[in-house]
Amino acid sequence: MPVNLVATPAAELFPVPGVRWGITEAGIRKAGRKDLSVLLLDEGSVVGGVFTQNRFCAAPVQICREHLGLHGGLTQGIRAMLINTGNANAGTGADGLMRARASCIALAQQLNVSPEQILPFSTGVIMEPLPHDRIAAGLPAALADAKQDNWARAAEAIMTTDTVAKAFSKRITLGGASVTITGISKGAGMIRPNMATMLGFMATDACVSQALMAQLARELAEGSFNRVTVDGDTSTNDSFVIVATHQARHTPIESLDSADGRAIKAAMLEIAQKLAQAIVRDGEGATKFITIRVEGGRTGQECRQVAYAIAHSPLVKTAFFASDPNLGRILAAVGYAGIDDLDQTLIDLYLDDVLVAQHGGRHPAYVEADGQRVMKQSEILVHVRLGRGNAVDTVWTCDLSYDYVKINADYRS
Repeated sequence: MPVNLVATPAAELFPVPGVRWGITEAGIRKAGRKDLSVLLLDEGSVVGGVFTQNRFCAAPVQICREHLGLHGGLTQGIRAMLINTGNANAGTGADGLMRARASCIALAQQLNVSPEQILPFSTGVIMEPLPHDRIAAGLPAALADAKQDNWARAAEAIMTTDTVAKAFSKRITLGGASVTITGISKGAGMIRPNMATMLGFMATDACVSQALMAQLARELAEGSFNRVTVDGDTSTNDSFVIVATHQARHTPIESLDSADGRAIKAAMLEIAQKLAQAIVRDGEGATKFITIRVEGGRTGQECRQVAYAIAHSPLVKTAFFASDPNLGRILAAVGYAGIDDLDQTLIDLYLDDVLVAQHGGRHPAYVEADGQRVMKQSEILVHVRLGRGNAVDTVWTCDLSYDYVKINADYRS
């Protein structure tokens, strides 16, 4: 069961002017499930994206980078995105690239645009041929379904092992004009994105300069999807794409350091963090949502090293699942995080408000009953103080349960 997570009701997901979603059942892997989506953009929309750093990246990731990189990095020509579940089209070589391109061509022909104006996305099983003929056959139904208020169904259609559709919305005011932001994501396993998430799509009707979109996508990912981990695996298909349709009536944003630039970034980051945390809350087999806050590093990178060492430790994660306050495992992870000159006598460890270790040793007032009380909670804060500097960073993760093994053992069933 997901940890304190329910799907946002469709009525609370605001349509974004200039964006339409169409969804259908194409039988890509299994019959009778929504597995093909098209995201249609009005002319004049601008796009930015970030993608997996896994060097064995999937065919659609390669094509997205290529299409976004055309015209000197400007992407004002992107008019649609094509998303399938059930097949990742990764580890498929030249044949996979051909099949992904064929899917782009099929959609481009339906829309009377060029294939380079299409961005393809795939998620599912690796090293299996993409059934591009089924995708092409499903396009008319997906296009016929296209409408602005389809965000909830789109969130469902991109799910794989997810148990809850992940979607959030927000409205703000810029220059007296109402601005809408809505985003969806999917992911539950193979989550240590190192860039973004499994798949994430966010749109706003704000007027954001095309020149800012790639930077904005990177900064949003860095503050959200790059701070989550379920199992330490970086997917071959991770993609996070943002869209600005330029339909809100406010002065165009030319700098993220302007008042409006800071406002739109803060609002979009709020949505991105909700989407990223929802992935952890719905982590495969998760029963606990864990926030790991590390402060007192010399750099943010040091803090992240320590946080991820804790978050990726199977011993730590299984202790959380068992509600076992075997907290020496956390100190051990801090020690092997890779800070060569770490002084253990400066380290403090808290579990929520409970001081467990001080100056590198068990705090005299700590009793295991206090640790047990916190470990039984569904949401837990691990707070580490390194005593080396002023840097701070936070990572979100979950525990490791029996069900994680079962889900991944049966993934292709």
